[in-house]
Amino acid sequence: MKPIVDKAEVAIDFPDKVYYGTFSRSSGFDVACDAEGARVKLTHAGTDRRTAEIHLHYYLLADILAALADSIAEKPPIDDAHRSELLDAVRRLDGALSKRLKK
Repeated sequence: MKPIVDKAEVAIDFPDKVYYGTFSRSSGFDVACDAEGARVKLTHAGTDRRTAEIHLHYYLLADILAALADSIAEKPPIDDAHRSELLDAVRRLDGALSKRLKK
């Protein structure tokens, strides 16, 4: 489990109820990939323990990343500090994907 250094909010809205959870600095996350997609797990320990997990198939994940790029290109809502962190992460993802192609 890696520590969450910022914050994540999760909301699931069903017709008769809503589930909402916040995961912040006292929480952790884990990411794993398999043949079908990527799994993101958020965990908050303690008395108000909770876990949220989502598995995104690669085509949907690619669509989400493309839509994120389009949204940022239309109106950049991201400050320099966050932009730098995101750019570093995207470069690492690009390197990891490119490395896999060369094998």
